[in-house]
Amino acid sequence: MKMTRRESTRRRHARVRRTVTGTSERPRLAVFRSNQHIYVQVIDDTTQHTLVSASTVDPEIKGKVESGSNCEASTEVGKLVAQRAIAQGIQKVVFDRGGNLYHGRVKSLAEAAREAGLDF
Repeated sequence: MKMTRRESTRRRHARVRRTVTGTSERPRLAVFRSNQHIYVQVIDDTTQHTLVSASTVDPEIKGKVESGSNCEASTEVGKLVAQRAIAQGIQKVVFDRGGNLYHGRVKSLAEAAREAGLDF
């Protein structure tokens, strides 16, 4: 039986999460991409706490972009999460693409976070 796109994403995410874990020294930068928005969290898996988060529904992003489902919005979210993480003293993270392919919105978010100062 053919897998749906959601099932393929879920399987890829489970495969990635077997190896990618966030520590207090290097938390996990987790990406969730929906059809309309993109959400990012910096998570310490040892204490199971979200340290920093950003998304296209944040007021700072919503005013800048016309749609939350394009690469421009993802770039803005990447910059915002990097600024917030650096303000918290987080320089190095582990990137968790959430089962999504490293392409399009996920790639633009990652590149923007790198340019803004996060190391991964």
